[in-house]
Amino acid sequence: MTDGKDRKQHWEQIYHTKPLETVSWHQPVPRTSLELISRLNVPKEAPLIDVGGGDSLLADHLLDLGFTDITVLDISGNALARARERLGDRASTIQWIEGDATCFKPEQTYALWHDRAVFHFLTEPEQRTAYIHSAVAGIPTGGFLVLGTFSDRGPLKCSGLEVQRYSTDELQAAMLPYFKPVTCLNVAHNTPSGSVQDFSFCAFVKV
Repeated sequence: MTDGKDRKQHWEQIYHTKPLETVSWHQPVPRTSLELISRLNVPKEAPLIDVGGGDSLLADHLLDLGFTDITVLDISGNALARARERLGDRASTIQWIEGDATCFKPEQTYALWHDRAVFHFLTEPEQRTAYIHSAVAGIPTGGFLVLGTFSDRGPLKCSGLEVQRYSTDELQAAMLPYFKPVTCLNVAHNTPSGSVQDFSFCAFVKV
């Protein structure tokens, strides 16, 4: 599935039919993402973007921590609508962008770009190149990229779609020459159904 319209249709259907607590990627507390963001010492007023953030709870926790300039980008309008409804009045403090990360043309730069589980769905080289070019445009020199993907021991598919798996070394290589690794780790994610998915996470600085 490489066509953008097909990708959008797929994710709109997922978020229209499946409750948040049942999807495999659900995390009540996105601990690894929050820990990596904390390690990077990003100022609370700095602009952050959660790419593919959709209906995840990262934005909720960032607000709780005092971050004041948060953007959430997702291909699914249904996912964004669910997140806005959940957040209630707090939703107005977040900028919501409905769009495909591979076509995203940032109108500003972000001190931190976070992506848990978008990049591994980009199975075609041209998709990955387009995504990286968007990240390069959206992150200033010295800014950070926090990226989480299925590891080389992770699932071959997610939500019915094939994925591209990465060891931490492979993830670092994929970001060259634009991003230098700050720290990388493997994390086991326990899904709501009780299965375990292995992730590679890396925090990078743009050079």
